[in-house]
Amino acid sequence: MIFIEKSGRPDQPDEAILRNGQALRIRPVEPDDSVNLKRLFNRMSPLTSYYRWQYAKHHTGDEEIARFTAAKLPENCVYVATQGEGRQERILAVASYDATSDMKSAEVTFVVGTSYQTRGVGTALLEKLVETAAHYRIKRFVALVLPENTRMLALFDQSGFKTTKKFSDGVYHISINLEQQEEFAKRQAAREHIARTAGVGTFLYPHSIAVVGASRNAESVGGALFHNLLSTNFNGPVFPINPNTTSVAGVLSYPTVLDVPSDIDLAVIVVPADKVLAVVDQCGKKGVRGLVIISVGFGEAGPEGKKRERLLKAKTLAYGMRVIGPNCLGVLNSDPDVRLNATFSPVTPPAGNLSIGTQSGALGLALLDYANNINLGIADFVSIGNRVDISNNDLLEYWEDDDKTDVILLYVESFGNPYSFTRIARRVSRKKPIIAVKAGRSEAGARAASSHTGALAAADVGSDALFRQAGVIRVNTIDEMFGVSAALANQPVPKGPNVGILTNAGGPGVLVADACEGLGLKVPKLSPQAQKRLKAFLPAEAALSNPVDMMASATAAYYKQTLAAMLEDPDLDAIILIYIPPLVTRPEDVAKAIKEVLKDYAGDKPVLANFMMSAGSTPDLQIGPKRYVPSYVFPESAAQALAHTYNYSQYRQEPEGALPDFPDIIANHIRYKFFRSNPISEAGAWLLPEVAAGLLEAYGISMVPTRVAESAAAAAKSASEIGFPVALKIRSETIVHKTDVGGIALGLTSETKVKAAYGKMMRRLKQADLLDHVDGVIVQAMIEDAQEVIVGMSQNPVFGPLLMVGLGGVHVELQKDVAFSLQPLTDVDVDWMLNQLKGLPILQGWRGAAVRDVPALKEVLLRFSMLIEDFPEIAEIEINPLMVGNKDRGCRAVDVRVKMQATPI
Repeated sequence: MIFIEKSGRPDQPDEAILRNGQALRIRPVEPDDSVNLKRLFNRMSPLTSYYRWQYAKHHTGDEEIARFTAAKLPENCVYVATQGEGRQERILAVASYDATSDMKSAEVTFVVGTSYQTRGVGTALLEKLVETAAHYRIKRFVALVLPENTRMLALFDQSGFKTTKKFSDGVYHISINLEQQEEFAKRQAAREHIARTAGVGTFLYPHSIAVVGASRNAESVGGALFHNLLSTNFNGPVFPINPNTTSVAGVLSYPTVLDVPSDIDLAVIVVPADKVLAVVDQCGKKGVRGLVIISVGFGEAGPEGKKRERLLKAKTLAYGMRVIGPNCLGVLNSDPDVRLNATFSPVTPPAGNLSIGTQSGALGLALLDYANNINLGIADFVSIGNRVDISNNDLLEYWEDDDKTDVILLYVESFGNPYSFTRIARRVSRKKPIIAVKAGRSEAGARAASSHTGALAAADVGSDALFRQAGVIRVNTIDEMFGVSAALANQPVPKGPNVGILTNAGGPGVLVADACEGLGLKVPKLSPQAQKRLKAFLPAEAALSNPVDMMASATAAYYKQTLAAMLEDPDLDAIILIYIPPLVTRPEDVAKAIKEVLKDYAGDKPVLANFMMSAGSTPDLQIGPKRYVPSYVFPESAAQALAHTYNYSQYRQEPEGALPDFPDIIANHIRYKFFRSNPISEAGAWLLPEVAAGLLEAYGISMVPTRVAESAAAAAKSASEIGFPVALKIRSETIVHKTDVGGIALGLTSETKVKAAYGKMMRRLKQADLLDHVDGVIVQAMIEDAQEVIVGMSQNPVFGPLLMVGLGGVHVELQKDVAFSLQPLTDVDVDWMLNQLKGLPILQGWRGAAVRDVPALKEVLLRFSMLIEDFPEIAEIEINPLMVGNKDRGCRAVDVRVKMQATPI
């Protein structure tokens, strides 16, 4: 069971992770592999050889080896799984396919070295072959398997593909349908989960650790890290590695890891960058499974550092080792069964149920210090640094099933694989909340955009869309991160938006009420029963509606009775309690009263507190294990945390969404027909208007009646055939914004007006020296009584296709009333996008306006998403405007522009 970090290219190597978390390299066979292939075949056990060749074979000759090394894509494909590098590289397994002449099916074969069987190597190779077959549109694999070869039979049966088996002439004839990939994708995700989880477990649950660069100087990084491992009583041997001393902190030291007489699971490397690669070689030879590389001077340090980082990745992959870092703070696991603190942090926070992943080592120090200061407990802490291997995706997979982790915190600077992050986080966030701070909100990337869609898609829009679709709670500051995490880690999530506010001062009550309303929460009046209950004991001057202001003279008993009454009010979903220290009531007494109420409370309403006191002076509000009332310095912070938890609860209640299925869209046929008629010679080419329109029509998105005309007379004739009024637009592959050059004429009501508009348009273009850029005009019918909408996509360099929808005209130009999502869209994503538009009521019949066909608009968005999925060569596409007709009248595109980014393979 494996997961492959895919290159997406048949001719490029991939990284595979076996079910035990070990790394493996899968690459195309090379001519120089003859010796290693012969070694693999000739060292096979007699049984493995019999299974492969289906007869007793004792030797593999040069001619047979040449059949593998001479393979040429796409008809013949051979991949090898290797470990080691250079002369030390070993081929552990080989897999191949040989396609039929029509490239519709291919026969597959596998050979896995005897000592590497049952580890998932064969599955890794099968997944690589499947990826390549899909690239070349091979629809079926076939194989001949002996009935005794139960492992190979299981490989096909457990792949997730629909297989058929027929027994004939002593072998099974197996056919694998590659077109039905839904179950394969599910099982692949399950294999990935197992592999990633095992990989992270290597670092968080080691049995033995070596610290390479351990120092006798306690103030150095190596000294502090070694001291932390000892002081937290790591449950296993710790070996200091330092050639310049015989002991560190009273522990016998060794010159290199090769000199350690015991096995080593994990090595923490704290040496100068130029010595790291040599240490990695030593660890590889020792059989170390995981490396935490604290050292700096890699990808963050210029060209030389980037080169060093590439060599590091290649070397660790060759040895099959997993890596955290480089340029990181280290790892921490508070589980009493391991007691691991392999960081150089000067503080060790208390154990708890929060797990933290961070790309920044320096910020990691601040996170641990902050958590320690507010007594927030940590389960795991992992600083991934430059993430040459272990990434946030691996951490999410691990923490998904980790019993001691209830809330996940991430500090993210960049995404290695946004698609994988979204897929994994979307699943994990249904079980546990994920809170993220994403650095970088620059809009510089939008400056070079050529369409409305690109200009509106600022650099940070992709991050927002990713987090939203994945169910990740995005926060802007570290303080906000810990505020939300404190609520989620210690209180239930609210089931509704109604907040009750309990205070002993009017001003803070008003502030938190305003903050709640501004954040999408509601502050309703208390029920008559609750008000009657409060009136029985509170002073006559107290405000009883909501916020409940008990006045400055409120006693601890008032807090106790009022909180109990508000918790029982069925009209409230959550409580924010505010306390300003007066002279008459001690904060400790108020805290005690709160705990007495909540100790016996069996309901599911969260309670957040705002003790308006200096940080660190808040009284203890611990109720029991994992039961704590978080307190905030300012009332707005409590409202903000509660709003995030409510939004998260709403996300968890939403359906997961489904991708559409439109039987009328046959992607392969559309692609073949399109590229046969419209070969794209260069990236950056804009399609002619009628070609772009034809692409939309192929995906079931209707265009207004459109004709191409190359003269005034032809334009007039086309207009007459379409029916007046019409619009006239220049036809050009290079002029994008037609209005800017006077290339559009609207509302033409006769042939005479069409001819006049055509002549005027051409004269204007000639004066601007643009006539050579125009190849006639297009004539279109004018659509009346419909609402303009803009739909578009631009390729984000990090996140890929970024889809946009907004109301057209002034709404998009001036108000920027648009919403974005990542590709592909589900039905839930489409609903969310439309609900984000401030102008949505206009489509729904606001103030007596016509009700538009919103269901048809949703279908257009889903079909548009399928178009983007099937045509990755599209760099930008924009339908502007899309006219949304009245209810049940559908939608029609008026203008569409399509920019291609590359010639299809």
